[in-house]
Amino acid sequence: MKLATFRTAQGASYGAVTAKGIVDLRRHLGNQYSDLRALIADNGFAKAAAHLSGAPDYKEYDITWLPVIPNPDKILCVGLNYQDHVVETGRNNTEQPAIFVRVANSQVGHKQPLIRPRESTKLDYEAEIAIVIGEKGRRIAQKDAWDYICGYSCYNDGSVRDFQRHTVQWTAGKNFAQTGGFGPWMVTADEIPPGTKLTLSCRLNGERLQHSDTDHMIFKIPKIIEYCSTFTTLLPGDVIVTGSPGGVGSRREPPIWMKPSDKVKVEIDKIGILENSIADG
Repeated sequence: MKLATFRTAQGASYGAVTAKGIVDLRRHLGNQYSDLRALIADNGFAKAAAHLSGAPDYKEYDITWLPVIPNPDKILCVGLNYQDHVVETGRNNTEQPAIFVRVANSQVGHKQPLIRPRESTKLDYEAEIAIVIGEKGRRIAQKDAWDYICGYSCYNDGSVRDFQRHTVQWTAGKNFAQTGGFGPWMVTADEIPPGTKLTLSCRLNGERLQHSDTDHMIFKIPKIIEYCSTFTTLLPGDVIVTGSPGGVGSRREPPIWMKPSDKVKVEIDKIGILENSIADG
């Protein structure tokens, strides 16, 4: 299934995206689950699937896409997780994954504008694969890690580079409001078997600037889950953003920064395409 969160004239909801349109699961499940995070926590996928054969409730033009999980307990991001990106930054490999945190309001949904803040013109793109946690877990072994994933999505870890580099901590540059794209939907894990090679790319105004696959990750997904679950309890609906390959705008000569009216697309095979425009805040 493809599960998404969206807004209509009736308010925020969530549902399944099918070839015919969008099924409003909150309505069909009788408000049993308040949001997609609650459905995940109850492992309500079978209940959701039972409503996919009927007529859809909406077409795409009826909705406004929201981040797949608008209200995660936590968003954990992995930095420097592709070797070509490590090389272009001039940094050294780390023995463990480099983890930073994003806050929920730093995200926007599919086809919503990423906001270039008034404090900077150095807004950069980063194509990444996001995993959504489906089960509560602490100190998860790598051999068990795939069992804790309920789905996969596209992520654009938009970064305000000058603020990111003010200190050795990256938090400021990664958390300006509405700078990260998340969507359009989550593809449930039953459609992407454990260890599947996924290819990701980023296009800015039609030009492909990033392209790689999960074989080039330094820390693979089970290792990331093992490490993150060592220092924090992972909860249903938590999001882990797994790192970006080389080709980011800040490391090009001359640098390429996203600017108003630009269109940026993150594409991951077997998942979909996340598209955002750029606007000034």
